[in-house]
Amino acid sequence: MLLGIAGALVAGFVGQAIGLYRDRGDAPGSVMSILGAILLLVIYRVATRRRTLVRPLVRP
Repeated sequence: MLLGIAGALVAGFVGQAIGLYRDRGDAPGSVMSILGAILLLVIYRVATRRRTLVRPLVRP
């Protein structure tokens, strides 16, 4: 639920930045809210990605 709310907020900010929502009363639609939530998940995934060290394969 919180992801959906945050996605709608992100979609509103992005929509205003690119000129989709010019009036203050314009709210993002369902599709933009879902895209905002997906964008948040991608940002979260990139930020919390584990960095693993790859050991070289040693053959005897």
